[in-house]
Amino acid sequence: MTDMKAPASASNGSRLQRWISSALYGRDVDRNVKAKARLGLAIVAFSAVYCVIALRLVMFATAGDGNEGRRSAGQDATGTARPDIFDRNGLLLATDVKMPSLFGEPRKIIDVDEAVELLTAVLPDLDANEVRDRLSSKRGFAWLRRDITPKQRHEIHRLGIPGLGFLPENKRVYPHGPTVSHEIGHVNIDNQGIAGIEKWLDGQGLAALHMAGFAIDRLQKPVELALDLRVQFAMRDELLAAREKYKAKAAAGLIADVNTGEIVSLVSVPDYDPNNPREANDPTRINRLTTGVFEMGSTFKALTLAMALDSGRIGLNSTFDARMPLRYGRFSISDYKGQKRVLTVPEVFTYSSNIGTARMALALGVDYHKAFLKKLGQLDRLRTELPESAEPLLPKRWGELNTVTIAFGHGLSVAPLQAVMGISALVNGGKLVPPTFLKRDQAEADKLARRVIKPETSDKMRYLMRLNVEKGSGSRANVPGYYVGGKTGTSEKVVNGRYAKNKLLNSFTAIFPSDKPRYLLLIMIDEPQPTPESHGYATSGWNAAPVSARVIERVAPLLDIKPRLDLPKAEQLILAGVKGTP
Repeated sequence: MTDMKAPASASNGSRLQRWISSALYGRDVDRNVKAKARLGLAIVAFSAVYCVIALRLVMFATAGDGNEGRRSAGQDATGTARPDIFDRNGLLLATDVKMPSLFGEPRKIIDVDEAVELLTAVLPDLDANEVRDRLSSKRGFAWLRRDITPKQRHEIHRLGIPGLGFLPENKRVYPHGPTVSHEIGHVNIDNQGIAGIEKWLDGQGLAALHMAGFAIDRLQKPVELALDLRVQFAMRDELLAAREKYKAKAAAGLIADVNTGEIVSLVSVPDYDPNNPREANDPTRINRLTTGVFEMGSTFKALTLAMALDSGRIGLNSTFDARMPLRYGRFSISDYKGQKRVLTVPEVFTYSSNIGTARMALALGVDYHKAFLKKLGQLDRLRTELPESAEPLLPKRWGELNTVTIAFGHGLSVAPLQAVMGISALVNGGKLVPPTFLKRDQAEADKLARRVIKPETSDKMRYLMRLNVEKGSGSRANVPGYYVGGKTGTSEKVVNGRYAKNKLLNSFTAIFPSDKPRYLLLIMIDEPQPTPESHGYATSGWNAAPVSARVIERVAPLLDIKPRLDLPKAEQLILAGVKGTP
């Protein structure tokens, strides 16, 4: 029985083999065809194996072992490129450079203690405990030090520690350091703007581009500022010298184009190095010209006189009684160096009479006064490209006494740049032009400008400001050939709710040339001390005015203003052509 079944089984196997062969190759196929088919089958099988291996490699590459963190960190680093910033003449103020940053992949570190010991030998200022904690974690990626030098990168690489790596990052560099700090601002460790123009750039859509991964080097359009670096150097140099000479707490200055509103220079010292932004946290290093608000003192008298002259009710020949202090309730308003006589309007300005200025404001009334200051932008927060701006401090209840004191610069605190905007309108023909830190041509400025006073009022104000330098409190600001006009401002600072007579905030506002102003200069000196040459005085005419003269003498040639000698007096050059002089 067994012998008879075996051939049947063999026959069945042979029949199955023929059926498979027929299905694969068909009938009557020779051996060569079969060999080629078997070779093709082998190729398919090996290809399948290699596909599986490739798939596994992809899975390992995308697994959470630190590579994903490395890749995303690299994308962030290259995605935070920022545009170059130039001054108005094409000089570089800020740019990006590629710097290596050190990272670790904790899961790949073999000996954490050894790695920490070797790393701290190369980077002694590393916090060993913090590095140990980061390398001992179960994370796939950890920053160990941002912005290391090429030399440090080389030394770390030679250590041969597995699990350490480097990524190139964009680091912001400011070639001129503190010279431009308060205008340019600075960035954080991730190259994100957190102050000044840098922060404004992020607000203009740069931050959104970063998030989308489009803010890469080749897409960046350079930013051109109105700032003139040459003028900036001269301004800062004079302010540092003035702060030292007068033993002042701080000093600040800016130059604005009165016709376009461009800020050509802005300096506030003490300043900071934007390459070391930690210095910016020092409260003494704030930008006093936009962030701080101050009572501007007699500088505000220019606004009051412009209001009076523009009203048509008061002319240059009008007179005001300054023989006696002005009594208002329990307060007495007096003059610093009173003439104790009736003063004309030009005399009120040149002698800086508080009494005469207060009487002008009272003659026009509280509502008229408030409306005029609002029209000149003094009662609202000033918005510019710099995010750091302060709200004016206004009286809660504005009555006649407030108008009296605000008329000569007390009781209302504004940002100095705000005052510059208003005074520029008084001398440029009567148009209020919003200030800007970007380049702007005259056509753009004309579109933004709005008339706030009559042209003939502006002519009279130019005359008064030049007259004040010719024979008034601003005489020490005179620079032969540049026809400077200006107004002094001395205000007592408020300490513990009371005015402190020994703590002064001095300012001088200068225009040049007065017959056709192009630039306005503001110099501020915080708490200056008397010097031997000032005979014990520390008022604006003894410090802020002469500093203004030195600045103008240096920057006027840089601003393409040629000196003109033997110019006539203000009455002949400016006032002679003014309509409605009385």
